[in-house]
This record gives sequence, C-alpha cells and structure tokens, in this order.
Amino acid sequence: MKQEEVNRCQIQEWYPKFKSFSIKTLIHDLPEPFVQYLLDDSGPFLLPLSISNDDALPNRVFNPQDQQDYQLKEESDDDSDQSTSPPSFPELESDIKHSIFSLGGSVFPKLNWSAPKDSAWISPNGTLKCSSFTEIALLLRSSDSLVHDLCHAYDSCTDKSSSRPLKFFLALRKWYPSLRPEMEFRCFVWNRDLVGISQREVTTFYPALVEKKERLQEVIREFFIEHVKSSFESENYTFDVYVTKNEAVKIVDFNPWGAFTLPLLFDWEELEELNEEIDFRIVESRRAVRPGLKTAVPFDYLDTSAGSGWDQFLKNADQELKQQTRDDD
Repeated sequence: MKQEEVNRCQIQEWYPKFKSFSIKTLIHDLPEPFVQYLLDDSGPFLLPLSISNDDALPNRVFNPQDQQDYQLKEESDDDSDQSTSPPSFPELESDIKHSIFSLGGSVFPKLNWSAPKDSAWISPNGTLKCSSFTEIALLLRSSDSLVHDLCHAYDSCTDKSSSRPLKFFLALRKWYPSLRPEMEFRCFVWNRDLVGISQREVTTFYPALVEKKERLQEVIREFFIEHVKSSFESENYTFDVYVTKNEAVKIVDFNPWGAFTLPLLFDWEELEELNEEIDFRIVESRRAVRPGLKTAVPFDYLDTSAGSGWDQFLKNADQELKQQTRDDD
C-alpha cells in the first residue's frame, strides 16, 4: 500500500467530491497547538478553557497518577497549587460553535481518518453526540484510538516517509438519532470492481436483512457503478455506506484495502480471489454473530493481518461457531 492510497481515504480529501451522497459535514483545519494538546500526556488532563458560557461541561482536571480509579473531578480552590493552566483555543472554538449551529445543534467528530469511538463512554450522553466545543475536546482528548491518526497513519505503507500527515482536520458530521445500525455496509473494491459487501454491525442478527439481501445488493451495486467506480482513484479500497428507508445510498467513509481495515465477514485472501459476481454476506442467524470487539483501537483500524492477535481470535471464533453448528446438527 502507498501513502497516496491512505491519503485518499482522509475525509477532507474524499468528502468534497462525494458530499452530495454523504452525511452533511463541515471540516476545520486544526491548528498545531491543538494537535499537540491532543498528544500531550505529560500532566493532568485539562479541558480547554471555554470562551462560552453555555458549554455543557465545567472545566475539569484528570490526573490518573493522583486517582487510581481514574475518576474526573471538579477543579476547586484546593487545586490552586497546580501550576498547569487550562489551554485555550478561542478562534477554533468560535468556528466550531458556528458549525454546530449550522448542522442543527448536534454533531459527531472525527479526525482525518478516525472517530473517537473508544471514548464515547466518557461523554455526558454515552455516545459521540456533541453540542459544544468542550464536549468535542473531551472525546478527542480522552481517545487512545486517535493515536493512529496522530502518530501511525502510514505504518503499513511501503513508501512511508512520515509518521503523520502534514495537516490534521476535524470533521463535524451532522448527528442523526434515528440511524439503523443494520443498514450500514462495508463494500470491498478490488481492481476497481466491487467484489464483496459485508454487514457492518456483525455482532447482531437482523432478520429483516435476510429478506432484503438481494434488493440491498442491487441498490449498492448500482450506486457503486454510477457514483464511485470512476470517481475514486484507488484500485483497491473499501467504502462504507448507509442505505436509507427510501433506498438512497449515503457514503459514510472510505478506508484503505487491508492493513488496519477490518474485513468483517470476510478475510482479505478470499476477497482478492473473488471476481465476476458480488459476494454479499450478512449474519444469517443468531448463531452466526461475531463477538464484540472490545478494544481501544478504532474499529476500522484493528490489525487483523495474518498472525496478529485479532486474526487468531477471529479464526478461533469461526472454529467455535462451526463446532457449535455441527453439534446442533
């Protein structure tokens, strides 16, 4: 894989071309001091000092060295001996506040490639839904998974010349509370042909998908041919889509082929051997669900390459499932 293939999957690269077929998104150029703030783990966890009076969160300090249970605590007069002052990014905060308003008041954030999925637990609502700069900063600063974007984006590239891109961007995507997880799919493109489609949420069996499978395959195939195949420059890649109730297809994301992208219900070797007909895979029964991947690494960038820990884990899960099926028979 080349760096240019990874770069094409950055949201600020693909979104302008496909925005009419995607979730409404506003993208901000992140100043380097804010990037360094996200990377800094040398002291207590300080949220930025907000210029807004209507932010949902007070200023808070997080210091794992002082609290073994890793609990957030309110900053008080007793903390006055701490020499570290909260950082402030007034211009960025003002721009983000305007974007949140124009997107309907609620957004979910992501950087160039990844979203802070592993830190959703720390937000006031337990999701990636944000309505203020402080909530966004809390998710980004708490996420271990974003280290991939910040420090390891090109680790799988044969022509790696840097560990990070020249610029980082914050994408704010409109929050839709009624999205159905069973209608998101990962599409696999090999040699510019759509060879495979996988249910994105593989930890749940959705009976309705069994009935809709053939129609969904046709809808996604037509969308790929009409809008993606000749427009995305890479030969091998994956893209995630969401299919609405009226069968409109929305692009959620692009990811590189292999490396840290999950093949979900496939493995990479068999995908490279598929041709002619599209192989569309869904969880066909409750016995076929995949175990949840509880990890701090972003779901899209787990290392499932041959020999990795997750590769062996998934193989063991497949063997156990086959054994259970034989026992049931």
